[in-house]
Amino acid sequence: MEISSISFPCSDDASWPNLLSFFQDFDFAPQPAVKKQRMDNDSYYDHSDSSVEEILNKFLPADREPPRTAAVTAAEVEEMKGNGKRGRAESVDVVSTSDAGGGGGQHQRRLWVKNRSNAWWEQCNGPDFPEEEFKKAFRMSKATFDMICEELESVVTKKDTMLRQAIPVRQRVAVCIWRLATGEPLREVSKRFGLGISTCHKLVLEVSTAIRGVLMPKFLQWPDDSKINQTKRDFQILAGIPNVAGAMYTTHIPIIAPKASVAAYFNKRHTERNQKTSYSVTLQGVVDSKGVFSDVCIGWPGSMSDDKVLEKSALYQRASRGLLKDIWVAGNSGYPLTDWTLVPYTHQNLTWTQHAFNEKVGEVEKVAKEAFMRLKARWSCLQKRTEVKLQDLPVVLGACCVLHNICEMQGEELDPALRFDLFDDEMSPENPVRSATAMQARDQIAHKLLHQHHAGTKFL
Repeated sequence: MEISSISFPCSDDASWPNLLSFFQDFDFAPQPAVKKQRMDNDSYYDHSDSSVEEILNKFLPADREPPRTAAVTAAEVEEMKGNGKRGRAESVDVVSTSDAGGGGGQHQRRLWVKNRSNAWWEQCNGPDFPEEEFKKAFRMSKATFDMICEELESVVTKKDTMLRQAIPVRQRVAVCIWRLATGEPLREVSKRFGLGISTCHKLVLEVSTAIRGVLMPKFLQWPDDSKINQTKRDFQILAGIPNVAGAMYTTHIPIIAPKASVAAYFNKRHTERNQKTSYSVTLQGVVDSKGVFSDVCIGWPGSMSDDKVLEKSALYQRASRGLLKDIWVAGNSGYPLTDWTLVPYTHQNLTWTQHAFNEKVGEVEKVAKEAFMRLKARWSCLQKRTEVKLQDLPVVLGACCVLHNICEMQGEELDPALRFDLFDDEMSPENPVRSATAMQARDQIAHKLLHQHHAGTKFL
């Protein structure tokens, strides 16, 4: 499978203690003048009551104990908890390390970290957590989640360091999937998993990149001849149209207004319909008869029409090289009629035969639209403006498409409560018919559908 790539035009929170005043125990009241007496060597000596040694001892006691630092010992942590200094005490993590000076002694390296609760994730990760609740949170069963973790383990595993333990693979994958499934802001992800906000953002991108690199070649690829033939049979049984190898649809993903090339991402149709300024990127996909993606083109600006996005896609380049002969990819009226794209009639005063054809090609196109509905319903991050930067968005959208395919192949049913109405504007292309041969082929298909009693009468 080829995925179109384009160039866009365009620590954890640390709790630091308050430093102790080094001179707070000293008295700096003015002292009376001290009479000095000249010595033979022209130097002076001081008759004050405090000697130089006594002054130094105030700074360096006799046992040469180093001055206090901002860190505290473990005993002081317990004392602070008892004194109500909860905020400071909960942020202390004491780590014992060997003395690098070779003396064989031990000293304590004190790290200031913010303790966060990951009780929710520990509960979800437990063997007794209900299957239905797990699926509600992650949009998939525990078995499917385990399979994804096994596939990604070699790529996302990190090693422990001297200072802290690495985040486990299952937790890393869970952060990414829960974020994509719920679309919740990163601060909510942080609370759920007991990790810093920046750490959660980094994990989402890292795991999404791993999904694209490891799982996309396995679960989202243009089908071989055997699978294409099976898809043709399935669509012919569904609608009576022969040689249909896929159904195509393009949807818009809302984004925050970019800093550069704002006009290119401005979505005029969505703005007019919703009475709210909208910006978006496009996601074009081809699905088989089961609603599984076989091709995706991600990230072109939302101001582009469907036919322009198609011309920029790897699918179009594949067709230009003659690799899509003798097959149809069915779509809606937003695409042009070519030697390999099959679309409805759009002119005025349609005949009975043409109405019948539009009805049946609409049934094929509905398979693609339903697949995109399930994609956005499972991964709610696609329904709202995301916090992901524009240049990172294709990676996240690609991961959503791969995860959609995995769920569809594993038979993961979508919760009916998550379904919603998918609406995308169809803009007719400037040149809707681009092949005379395709016009004749479409007319022949329409004639056969009507006279072989494959077409219904829903248009009446």
